[in-house]
Amino acid sequence: MSDIRKIRTALVSVYHKTGLDHIINRLAADGVEFLSTGGTREFILSLGHDCKAVEDLTAYPSIFGGRVKTLHPKVFGGILQRSDDAGDRQQAKQFDIAPIDLVIVDLYPFEETVKSGGSAEDIIEKIDIGGISLIRAAAKNFNDCAIVASKDQYGILAGILDTRGAETTLAERRLLAAEAFAVSSKYDSAIYNWFASTTPGEEDAQLPSHMRLAFDHRKSLRYGENPHQAGAFYGAFDALFAQLHGKEISYNNLLDIDAATALMDEFDASKPAMGVFKHNNACGFAVASDLKTAWEKALEGDPLSAFGGVIISNTEVDADTATEIGKIFFEVIIAPSYTDDAMAVLTQKKNRIILVRKPEMSHGPKVVRSVLNGALVQDRDIKRETPDDLRCVAGDGIAPAVADDMLFANKIVKHSRSNAIVLAKDGQLLGSGVGQTSRVDALDHAIEKARRAGLSLENAVMASDAFFPFADCVETADKAGIRYVVQPGGSVRDTDSVEYCKARGLTMAMTGFRHFRH
Repeated sequence: MSDIRKIRTALVSVYHKTGLDHIINRLAADGVEFLSTGGTREFILSLGHDCKAVEDLTAYPSIFGGRVKTLHPKVFGGILQRSDDAGDRQQAKQFDIAPIDLVIVDLYPFEETVKSGGSAEDIIEKIDIGGISLIRAAAKNFNDCAIVASKDQYGILAGILDTRGAETTLAERRLLAAEAFAVSSKYDSAIYNWFASTTPGEEDAQLPSHMRLAFDHRKSLRYGENPHQAGAFYGAFDALFAQLHGKEISYNNLLDIDAATALMDEFDASKPAMGVFKHNNACGFAVASDLKTAWEKALEGDPLSAFGGVIISNTEVDADTATEIGKIFFEVIIAPSYTDDAMAVLTQKKNRIILVRKPEMSHGPKVVRSVLNGALVQDRDIKRETPDDLRCVAGDGIAPAVADDMLFANKIVKHSRSNAIVLAKDGQLLGSGVGQTSRVDALDHAIEKARRAGLSLENAVMASDAFFPFADCVETADKAGIRYVVQPGGSVRDTDSVEYCKARGLTMAMTGFRHFRH
């Protein structure tokens, strides 16, 4: 038996009608009969085509406030009957159930209603029953029936109709079935997640009893972390960024973009800030009175590592700053906007990726990592220390300028891979040690980087992402000229570090919050 199926009857019932007129006209031109409900039927009639009402087929009107319209054997029997099954053919004849070869349907806007702050009653009513059942039925019987479950799939069907007319191949129907189940699974995930967050007894739990995630919009990547690994991004990247220029974004670019935007979220736009990221860590970062100075200070922190990095700004990039940035090789630049003159400078290299970060771009409330045969889930670390969190445990108090540098360094160390140490002064990252197996190694690395860049550590701040188990780090910092220390505290031997600072005239603040990033 041929795998080609002629479309003779189409059930159409959708909310989104943009682009549907072309499909309806093409189907009608090939003699396809239409079956529909409500507004969609009126739309088809307005195009000048006949359309039978579902209630005429079922002999039942839409009842219970529209909750029951298509749930009837005349409809589902038409979709689910198997053309190659003699029993199905006999029963279809017995009960006068005509086959339906194409279903075009979409779902009530459940997620949109949740996001808009709809009432619980409104949200419940947006749980689709008939639509989701039609999708599952047609997708299950893809051998005989084609399914279009979303406006995002209109283009697939239009391409089929334009190429071959009102008929589908088995491969096309199977593809559409897979897309349909993607739609239904995401829809069900959204419903579960809403219930899990609003059901009595569950809303008090920090995390739900089950995890359901669903992502659309695959963005194929050239490869993963390495050329021999396949890679893709699932998510609405274009909803967060506009790419103005440059080559395709890579897997590693995306990791650095995520890290860069997460750190920059710690800084508001009241003062220009710029950073350079490599391997998910800031290798240069600074705030200043103007953007060009912020860039120069950020680059000064580690000009060697800045090569091939991801650059981020929290304010519009101007031509002077762009000219200075353009003197080094970098992969990506991110900013809220660029002047025309800045774009003229930055686009001189064809492969540079230039991104505009959209105002609504934000990071989700949870962090998910694949581990073993499952996933680790945690709340995103959104704690942002304030001057009130700086508990002075050594020294004669914390001057406002020192507090600013402590908080600046603490923000950067929070977004650095552990074990991590950050050295900073006057709103400039002087050196960092990240991803080390000991905190001593992290500090040694940070000091070496600052010295290699020719930056003085006299009266600098040292920030640690976790407590000091011994006094060795503050001793090393003291010998390097560092006078201020900020750390979470919490070690059984906190007094060792505190007493050393008191004896040597160092100022130490404890925040009470660890920012470990394993």
